[in-house]
Amino acid sequence: MSTGPTLPGAPFLARLQGELRLEGHSLDELARRFGTPLFVYSRAAMLSALAAYQRALAGRPHLVCYAMKANSNLAVLQTFAAAGCGFDIVSAGELARVLAAGGDAARTVFSGVGKRRDEMAAALAAGVRGFNVESEGELRVLDEVARAHGVRAPVSLRVNPDVDAGTHPYISTGLKSNKFGVAHDRALAVYQLAASLPGLRVAGIDCHIGSQITQVEPYLDALDRLLDLVEAVEADGITLHHIDVGGGLGITYTDESPPAADVLVARLLARLDARGHGHREVLLEPGRSLVGNAGVLVTEVLYLKPGEVTNFCVVDAAMNDLTRPALYDAYMGIEPCTQQPDVKAQRWDVVGPVCESGDWLGRQRDLAVAPGDRLAVLSAGAYGMAMASNYNTRPRAAEVMVDGDAAHLIREREKVADLFAGERLLPR
Repeated sequence: MSTGPTLPGAPFLARLQGELRLEGHSLDELARRFGTPLFVYSRAAMLSALAAYQRALAGRPHLVCYAMKANSNLAVLQTFAAAGCGFDIVSAGELARVLAAGGDAARTVFSGVGKRRDEMAAALAAGVRGFNVESEGELRVLDEVARAHGVRAPVSLRVNPDVDAGTHPYISTGLKSNKFGVAHDRALAVYQLAASLPGLRVAGIDCHIGSQITQVEPYLDALDRLLDLVEAVEADGITLHHIDVGGGLGITYTDESPPAADVLVARLLARLDARGHGHREVLLEPGRSLVGNAGVLVTEVLYLKPGEVTNFCVVDAAMNDLTRPALYDAYMGIEPCTQQPDVKAQRWDVVGPVCESGDWLGRQRDLAVAPGDRLAVLSAGAYGMAMASNYNTRPRAAEVMVDGDAAHLIREREKVADLFAGERLLPR
């Protein structure tokens, strides 16, 4: 029996007879088994999110490249690789993770504004599908590296269309003031440069305008600007085989209503068709929309600290485990893992043990809790563990993947000794 409002992550996350369950697994029981803080992910939720993209793209030349910066756990990558995903990477370390998880370098695109020469060399040696290049300087360096290795590097220019995605300024990437991409009015000249360099092979065009986008219109505006450029580049004799429209589709954290992935893709494909570009291969780079609502962070209540102005609910998870609230002032839903009908709800700021006033997970939340209870921070599958740190010498959380009847430990909890194992004392 389900009670209460629909939760972000439904139908995989639901409250049954007072207990919060992810893919049928009691979060309270998982916390008892694996300890807290604990990230828990639903494999079925991830695959369901991916299937929405794949359905909409069926029958079209396409590649869905999971933007793995959202969550780079090997089991997550393994799940997407087995389901036919490619990958969008931004470092040689991420490439190493793709290969360790069984992913295919030939289905991997290398993005990022600051690729080093050694990273370029590693990607060329692995045989990545291509590089999304973000500056003229990067083009010239990649040309040198490719020629030194006796290969031609496939490239797409990441074009900055100067489109406002209507999102947080820290995760907006498509404006003139952002560090990303080649300016739209410089792109034709930069394509001409790329075509003239012997170590490069022009393959396509790329665009990414931001993250947590909740409307279709910014995508359509960016695509129109991209297609204008495609037509100008090809009129100049340079062939572009694919169009990469990026990722950034938002999820529901509280009351957001982003379009469903298949609705967004259908609108993009319709615009491509209407402008005569329906024959081109389409690449997408979703990240948050594949994993965000598939995960929760489970934490235990340590102390309740009533105050004259603010009541504090002190938990064992902190800003080092989940930095989004502190970094972006982001709202994350917080729910008791088990409802306590005998406890009166009060308004609490949910805060962690880190020695910073910015260490909070939620403000002014009405919760019926007592010390020893466990809370679930919702929609924590993206940019949770991936951005976690060891601030205050705090070991990072364990991670668990639930899959049908099974619950797999996919990352062991760090030990304090692990955190300084690579450090050295000075000679005495």
